[in-house]
Amino acid sequence: MSLFFPSLLTSPLERGCFIFLLLMTYSLLGWCGEMVYCSIGQRRLCEKRGFLNGPLCPIYGHGALVVLLVLDGGCENPVLTFLLGALLTSLVEYVTSYAMEKLFHMRWWDYSRYRFHLNGRVCLLNSTLFGLASVFLCHAANPPITARISRLFAAGAGVPLALALSLLYGADIVISVRSAIRIGDRLAKLHAIHRELAEKLDALRAEQQRAAEAQRQRLEEAVSAARQSAGERAAQACQTVQARLEPLADLGDEFALRLEAARNEAQQKLHALYQRQDFFERRLLRSFPALRSPRHGDALAKWREYLAHWKK
Repeated sequence: MSLFFPSLLTSPLERGCFIFLLLMTYSLLGWCGEMVYCSIGQRRLCEKRGFLNGPLCPIYGHGALVVLLVLDGGCENPVLTFLLGALLTSLVEYVTSYAMEKLFHMRWWDYSRYRFHLNGRVCLLNSTLFGLASVFLCHAANPPITARISRLFAAGAGVPLALALSLLYGADIVISVRSAIRIGDRLAKLHAIHRELAEKLDALRAEQQRAAEAQRQRLEEAVSAARQSAGERAAQACQTVQARLEPLADLGDEFALRLEAARNEAQQKLHALYQRQDFFERRLLRSFPALRSPRHGDALAKWREYLAHWKK
């Protein structure tokens, strides 16, 4: 097919800005497609999708650019465009999933519930849809979109527009990456609080069991002594047994108070952490309902429960 760059773009700056505007265009269109697809599946308007805060899904933009650049605008044969496009976009999705998991220690999407998936990162259904989208991209959508963007450069607006959008795009990336890192840090702190509480409760229960066992032994000694002297000192024996029973009851009350105090302390710490989350963190969690943390899965589940309760 035709060359990737329009003939009027000769300088590296113009070509770089042209690529960036294509990235923005297809990231926007990809975000729109994702919103429509997810809303149809949920039969309602779904939560905002995507890693960024703006109406962009960069993975679609980068996938489109890879297809256009590698195939130089597309193959002459649409079937070949479909096959290569499905392969290239699936590779982009797999690498993106792997890189984001290694960077943030979280799995942002998981296709394990689909048939014919590869490590839950890509699946046959999505690869097929990406292949069809690649055919539409190369043979229908890209030529008119390229023509419209070319007219921006012909009018002298292409480079300024690209530079202005790059500032907004860069700021959004910084904010979103910061939010993802803070989610990871917050999950680690939540997990530490839950672990600390579990350790305290285990220690208190073990201490309670040891103390109760010691009291039982004393009680058994008292009962044994009472039996030996039942004929001579019955009243005194009853008093001795009662004296052994009273500390045992007090012991149970003491440990119940200590257990409740440990739980209240943990709840206060958890509530403080939940309250410090900002809008961008909550938005990321809502945008990725399948997000999971291999390290702190329980903490993430409890955080989602808190958000669901807070939303009500």
